[in-house]
Amino acid sequence: MDGVFQIRMATEADAEAIYSITREAFRKYCEMAGLSDIEALRETVEDVRRDIKEKTVIVAYLGDAVVGSLRLTFDDASKTAYVSRFGVSRQYRNNGIGKALSNVADMLARGRGMRRARLHTAAKLAEIVRFYYSRGYYIESVSGERGYLRAEMVKEYE
Repeated sequence: MDGVFQIRMATEADAEAIYSITREAFRKYCEMAGLSDIEALRETVEDVRRDIKEKTVIVAYLGDAVVGSLRLTFDDASKTAYVSRFGVSRQYRNNGIGKALSNVADMLARGRGMRRARLHTAAKLAEIVRFYYSRGYYIESVSGERGYLRAEMVKEYE
């Protein structure tokens, strides 16, 4: 990878790039998990714009190009951050971008007083589950309610 990526809060101008990365990442997710469809693939650019306004959305960028993103919501009552729509563009994977996005998400969550973060992923996707294990998450539960085994993963902050 040439150059150094940076991470910042998303702006509405990033919506189309985030939409493209999300579609690319979740198409691959569906392929790997043996799924034909998932909610993330039904979202529109307008949905992304709404999330940028209503949630905490961070992006990794290289030059002028957005190369990764994730979304956070915060539940102040339970002191829990929820990570969603986490994806890195295929050509930039395995370069530390996902780890950096995860680190910034943790920093933001801790800064908001969250005691833990949680997310969902396909339980049978060992590569993705291992990534989250390496980031300090563990599987708290597994459910089949969406038609596939979906792991709820949790990370506790000290």
